[in-house]
Amino acid sequence: MHLLLFSFGLVLLACGGDILVKGAVSLAKKLHLSPLLIGIVLIGFGTSTPELVASMLAVFQTPPSPGIAVGNVIGSNIANIFLVLGLAAVIRPVKIQKESFTRDSLFLFISALALTLAAWIKTINFFAGLILVSLLFLYVWYSYFTEKKSLKKKSAENLKKYSIYSILRSLLVTAFGIGLTMYGAHLLVENAIIIARNWGISETIIGLTLVAVGTSLPELATSVIASLRHQNDVAFGNVVGSNIYNALFILGVVALFVPIHIPADIWSSLFFMLGATFLLIFTGIFHQVSRKMGCFYLLCYGGYILWLVQSS
Repeated sequence: MHLLLFSFGLVLLACGGDILVKGAVSLAKKLHLSPLLIGIVLIGFGTSTPELVASMLAVFQTPPSPGIAVGNVIGSNIANIFLVLGLAAVIRPVKIQKESFTRDSLFLFISALALTLAAWIKTINFFAGLILVSLLFLYVWYSYFTEKKSLKKKSAENLKKYSIYSILRSLLVTAFGIGLTMYGAHLLVENAIIIARNWGISETIIGLTLVAVGTSLPELATSVIASLRHQNDVAFGNVVGSNIYNALFILGVVALFVPIHIPADIWSSLFFMLGATFLLIFTGIFHQVSRKMGCFYLLCYGGYILWLVQSS
């Protein structure tokens, strides 16, 4: 029963996040905001809403469940690289744009290192959260000014799939998306905690696996569809951008409201995330994730999940 409610919460979380982005984008269009601003900020932040809400509810639970909050972020980043990008590359080799690789890989490394340093102090407090959020805004600002022309064209193309509603309907759609996301996250987190206790495993493991993969489903769907449509450069940008937002935005914003205590059993997975990040950056040097490398990524993820199961 709890697994069914967990799955239902996952569906509501994914649907709510998608509806929220559609309503917010429509409202931004009606207010005549630039496509570039909508593409970089609104969609980027909006698609991170499921992870953000799930992590916030986890730490605001009584008692709090930091293992789910931190495990959600670290597990999602591992899944994005090895599962999402690996599967997209198996379908069709993923090309990596030379222009954005240097910038994105630099901030990907910085975000992973910042997350590790924040975890090293054992508690991500308000000051650490402020640093993480500031680094994200630095990334957004730097992206805006380094690729203004190309990003403007790309953002305008990406926004074509979003409909324009009236202001009232946009507000209602946005509010409905927020409601679905909140309730879905509540079901997800509450039942994840119960499942962890019933199965006799730590909440951190649940956060690293079930919650992490669940909140990574939008990225998985986006990357696979992009690969099938021969837009495989989108798959790489989707994964890198999502990982940067996860590391800096999710835990950073949560820490602004309440300190996040780092579970002791998260460190091995944190180092695994660092290894996955370095491997992705190394792969990017060749400007392509080949099918063979995609298979290797999937094997790495399978081995990681197997190791988690055995260690639990």
